[in-house]
Amino acid sequence: MTDAVPPGGAPGDDEPRTPAVGHAGQVDRAGQAGPVDHHDLRASDADRERVAEQLREAMAEGRLDMEEFQERLEATYRARTYGELAPITRDLPASGAPVAPVSTTKRPAAPAGAEWPARIGAEPTSSGAFAFWGGFVRRGRWTISKVFTAFAMWGGGEIDLRDASFEDRETVIRCFTIMGGVQVTVPPDVNVDVSGIGIMGGFGNRGADEGDPAAPRVKITGFALLGGVGVERKVSSAEKLRRKEERRALEMDRRRYHDERRRDRLDAREARRESRRGRR
Repeated sequence: MTDAVPPGGAPGDDEPRTPAVGHAGQVDRAGQAGPVDHHDLRASDADRERVAEQLREAMAEGRLDMEEFQERLEATYRARTYGELAPITRDLPASGAPVAPVSTTKRPAAPAGAEWPARIGAEPTSSGAFAFWGGFVRRGRWTISKVFTAFAMWGGGEIDLRDASFEDRETVIRCFTIMGGVQVTVPPDVNVDVSGIGIMGGFGNRGADEGDPAAPRVKITGFALLGGVGVERKVSSAEKLRRKEERRALEMDRRRYHDERRRDRLDAREARRESRRGRR
């Protein structure tokens, strides 16, 4: 009669055998070693930063627009595993290839006015706007004509040049308002001249100033009756996002520094304890 075999052991074994462990420490239900799926591994902060840097480069090259970039960036920082990170850059160049580690060293700034030659000389997409008991908006990626005319009566309009291109190096915006208003927003480095006539109204000149010599010049003129034309300088959404990412990177550097200091102190404390034990 054959002796019963104890579970997990061979005949004659006094103790059951320990189930086999895979190279990454994972054991399947049958007790056999099973490889860990790479996609299930937890991603680190550095992994998420590498993907974020790849997204920034893709946006700078025009492969992603601002909305796509923001959606993917949010998904990147929500991701917890490699499997959640992989689809985010799957349709971008070098997908699946190792991405260079992100340098936390601040990159040198681009030369002043370096981007303007590419934004001047395009075919205009709009030469005017009209609002009557309503409003108009020119914002985002568009090309303003050399002479742009805006009219608002009992309504308002917005002309945002932060992400716009220009037909000519010198642009004239003529604003005419009657019991209405027009808001003109320009990038910080654009040169702006304001010269309009206001009757029981006016033209704001907060944004009137000299900017980068390489940037376009925008002349804002016109007539405002019981209304107004406002001019202000603001950074673009992309620039705001870039600054936010820089602050995030600096905060991560600060946390890493304090974590390393904490580990160094713990290591030094443990070394002193070991030294005292050795002298006893």
